[in-house]
This record gives sequence, C-alpha cells and structure tokens, in this order.
Amino acid sequence: MEHLHTTICALATPPGEGGIATVRVSGPDAYGIVGKIFAPVRQGKSVADAKGYTAMLGHYLLHGAEMDECVALFFRAPHSYTGEDVVEFSCHGGPWLLSRVLRLLLDHGAVPAQAGEFTKRAFLSGKMDLTQAEAVMDLISASGADASRAAMAAREGALSRKTQAVCADLTLLAAHMSAWVDYPDDEIEELTDTHLEETLSRCAGELRHLLSTFDTGKILREGIPTAIVGRPNVGKSTLMNLLAGYDRSIVTDIPGTTRDIVEETVRLPGGLVLNIADTAGLRTTDDPVEAIGVTRARGKLEQSSLVLAVLDGSAPLSDEDRELVLSLRERPAVAILNKSDLGQSGDEDWVRQQLTHCVTLSAREGTGLAELDTAVREALSLGAVDPSAPMLANERQRGCVRRACSAVEEALDAQRMGMTMDAVNICIDEALEALLELDGRQVTDAVVDEVFANFCVGK
Repeated sequence: MEHLHTTICALATPPGEGGIATVRVSGPDAYGIVGKIFAPVRQGKSVADAKGYTAMLGHYLLHGAEMDECVALFFRAPHSYTGEDVVEFSCHGGPWLLSRVLRLLLDHGAVPAQAGEFTKRAFLSGKMDLTQAEAVMDLISASGADASRAAMAAREGALSRKTQAVCADLTLLAAHMSAWVDYPDDEIEELTDTHLEETLSRCAGELRHLLSTFDTGKILREGIPTAIVGRPNVGKSTLMNLLAGYDRSIVTDIPGTTRDIVEETVRLPGGLVLNIADTAGLRTTDDPVEAIGVTRARGKLEQSSLVLAVLDGSAPLSDEDRELVLSLRERPAVAILNKSDLGQSGDEDWVRQQLTHCVTLSAREGTGLAELDTAVREALSLGAVDPSAPMLANERQRGCVRRACSAVEEALDAQRMGMTMDAVNICIDEALEALLELDGRQVTDAVVDEVFANFCVGK
C-alpha cells in the first residue's frame, strides 16, 4: 500500500460556480502542506497545533500574499473519514480561486486524488468494509427516498452484519471440523449430522434470501424502466407532463402528435423513481412516420419492467383498448382510467377484472397520483419492502453471494450423501472465500480498483 504514503487533494464539491466549495486534503503530510499555504487570521494560531474537529478562519497564500478568505476544518488520524490526517478548505466557489488552491497544494507536495481515492483510503484504513464503501456512491447518486434509505442502511452496515453473521457460523463449523479431523486423539466433540445440517441449511436460507433482494435493490437504486402506452389522445403525454412536473411532451387534440419516444426520470409522491417513456399512440396508421413511432412504442412496451396502460375512462373502451389490457395480464402493469374529471363510461369493472392494479385519475387536473404510487408499488411487489433491510446493491455483491450460496448448498448435499468431513469442509471454505471477498477482508487489488473506479474524484 505504498500509495498511502502520499498526500492527496481534490475538489470535493461539484465543479462550477457556487457560493462555497470544499477542497479536501488527506495523507500523512496534510498538515505540513496546508501549513505552507494557509495563514490563520488569529495571531498565535498555527496549522501544526490544530486539534481534530476544530475550524480555523484564515487566508490561503499565493507567493506569500494573502488571497481569498477561507475556513480550514481539521481532522486528526485516525478520527477522520479516511483514517488519515485530513484538512478541508471551505472557499468561495469560483473556478479560478479553486484552481489556485489546488495548484498551491500540488506545488507543495500533494498529488491529485484518483476516482474514489478518499473512500478507498477509508476502506484500506479499516474505517469501513467494501460493501459500506460501495454504499457511499449509492448514497451520493440516490434519486429517491427509498434509494437513499437503502444506501444509508448499507453504509451503516446492514448488509455487512448479515453476511458476517453467516460467515461466523460457517467459520465455526470449519474450525470444528478441521480440529476434529486433524486431532483425532484429542477429546474434541464430533459435530452431529443434525447440527451440521441445521447450520448449513440456515446459512443457505440466509444467502438465498439475500439473492432475492437484488432485483428490488436495483429497482430502488436505478429506478423502474416504465412505458406509458395507449391509444392516441387518451392523455399519455398529459400524464407524462404531470409526472415530470413540466411540459416534457407536446400535448394537442390532434391524434398522433407523439411520434417518437420521449423519456424522462420522474419521482412518484412516495419517492419511487420511474425511468419513464411516453410513446406514440398505439393504432394502425398509413402515416409512415407515425407508423415508425408505433413500432417503437410496441418495442418499448416489451422492454419495460412496468407498463402504465392509459385508457380514456370517460369514453367506452375500444377494441384496441381491450386488446391492450388483455395483453398485460401476465405483466407488472397498472391500468390508468384517465379523464376522471369528464365522468366515467362504466367500463371500469371490466378493466379491474382483467388487471389487478387499476387507478382512476385526471392527468389534466393532477388528481390521483397518490393512488398511482400505491398501485405501482403493489404491481412491483414493493408494498412491504423495507429499504433499511440488508439488500444487495450491485452485480459484484450478487456474484459473491451467489458463489457462497452455491458452495453452502454443495456442502449440504455432500453431508447428506455421507461424504467425508474433508469434502464438506472444502465447500465451506469456498463459501467463506466468497463472503470474505464480498466485504473486502480477502480481496485482490484488481477488485478493489474496479469498485472505486466508478466513484467521483472528490469522494
């Protein structure tokens, strides 16, 4: 870990103009470097003597001359985010001013931080495990309340505690079997088949449950690919604009206005994020351009994880409406009877008989969104999801848990087939290896580099 001997710096807030920006410095010489470019306003104060968790008002120095006023926050190792000495400058957020601060730090011995290097150092310093480090980036990029709660739970160790409990059970089994096999003459109690099977079955069940959380976690984190479909002029684009909060799609009384797919990320009242596509009205048309839009609409319908089927609730259902509703009975879908402000036609009962999830709303008046939120959650089986529960967040984590689960199930099969303790223990060791890679206790540098490669530089 030779790179930990360097002192790194980077802008920790988004680039561009702003009232305040933060420059972060971390490493063994953070105080020494900052001491050369920062002059405290108060006489008798010095960077070298600054205690952790304190702030100091001053100016940064350019060729010895005082420049912009700034506040320096001090953190002493190991009580900092990275576990190293850390200084954070809060400066005025002008690009030129910030470039001067960073240039001064580099001129006095700091090196530019790489993507995610501050969090990587926190991991290498033992401040967090690998799943908690990954949760930091998920927290930064969270686009909804549920995604934020899920990332915060992972950051606080919800997934780590669950997998480490399984790891502890498997480690105890492996140690007991190894001792019994290696020291047959000692008075070591032999594992009973019942205890071994119960423990392995419990661990396999815990790992299978974690695997089942992956799709839900992905939905909360990335949003749900959603298509708005229906005949022309049923209110698809009006619904899109209502969800987006501004005029994203063109709305007219002319059928076939929407000819291409209009996409937007929207947030429902309960915080659920939809990656939504407003599509061309589904109908047979001689217009070659509109026909392309209809073809694309059908393709988007097939690709989406959720379908919002918009119907004109104020008029009798057409054959196309009924065909659309019937085609969605085996898919996560919500039927939306729009134009409730114009009255209802009486076909609602038939629609509800075909699709479990159906809401009545008025996209023009902006009513019924809370009911839509509930219906979407129920259609995706998210109604009882606890975002704070342990949840897999990415393919790396899923791969580790899948390998561990497979190895535990192989150990269980070996035990039930009456194979030797050595054979069972080999499978348990494979499971432990996967779980130790999951939280980073036994992981290659290549895996660590890949995890942090997607981080922003200042984190």
